[in-house]
Amino acid sequence: MTVTAYLGPEGTFAEQAAHVLAPGDEFRSAVSVHAAIAALRARQVDAACVPVENSVEGSVSATLDAMVEGDPVLAVAEAVLPIRFSVLVRPGTGAADVRTVATHPHAAAQVRSWLGTHVPSATTVLTASTSAAAVAVLDGRADAAVCAPVALQHYPLIELAGGVHDKDDAKTRFLLLRRPGAVPPPTGTDRTSLVAMAVDRPGALLEVLAEFALRGINLTRIESRPMKARLGEYQFFLDCEGHVAEDAVGDALAELYRRCIWVRFLGSYPRTGAPRPGPDQAGFTAARQWLSAVRAGRSA
Repeated sequence: MTVTAYLGPEGTFAEQAAHVLAPGDEFRSAVSVHAAIAALRARQVDAACVPVENSVEGSVSATLDAMVEGDPVLAVAEAVLPIRFSVLVRPGTGAADVRTVATHPHAAAQVRSWLGTHVPSATTVLTASTSAAAVAVLDGRADAAVCAPVALQHYPLIELAGGVHDKDDAKTRFLLLRRPGAVPPPTGTDRTSLVAMAVDRPGALLEVLAEFALRGINLTRIESRPMKARLGEYQFFLDCEGHVAEDAVGDALAELYRRCIWVRFLGSYPRTGAPRPGPDQAGFTAARQWLSAVRAGRSA
């Protein structure tokens, strides 16, 4: 039986995403994103399902850091979930009784206005996950928890409010990670993720971005994160449309490897969302054939 770890405990959005990305697997909760990925690296599980990006709060820094702080792991699939929260309390608790609200930092940012309107006197207590917040309510360490609605199936709490959100179209993207192996084949609607450290000189980041622009590759995300070794050293996480097996994306990654201090490939996998025109694959193939012919002396 294949085992997939997820950010737990039971009842998180990550657990929901794991069921979408790895149906039929056995699932194991982890206390943190780092713990889930560490279990994957240690071969205690076969995959890890972790949040990577939220439409309100941006990238999940814990996931980005954990993906590069250790042996390589590869993203092989993604899922995007709409985010609506439930506010759970112990039976008999009303809104007037709520003095502390527990939740994950990303969730707190997505319900800040709602909390200010409905429980304005409550203090927010941050937890490692939304389900950990439910456990805090059960243990009496908080009066209410902002959770995924599925938490109701796991904990003997009641719903004080449902469908809670400040932004109507909030979504979170999750990745399914595995140890390095065969990359999923191109589907025509793919995403490639990588991290690179550019040379410390003027225009270095522009050179990195130009490798994608010159090949008609659409960058869907770019974010800098500190290297953590010395102040002022940063690495850049990039997502682009396309697959490493395609000539355009492969050429861009090879050129980054030549230009940058280091590059780590984080995976090519089917992406969610409507298909959009990508790099001119036929044009790149024709250009390679022409160059091969020139080098072989068959054509000018």
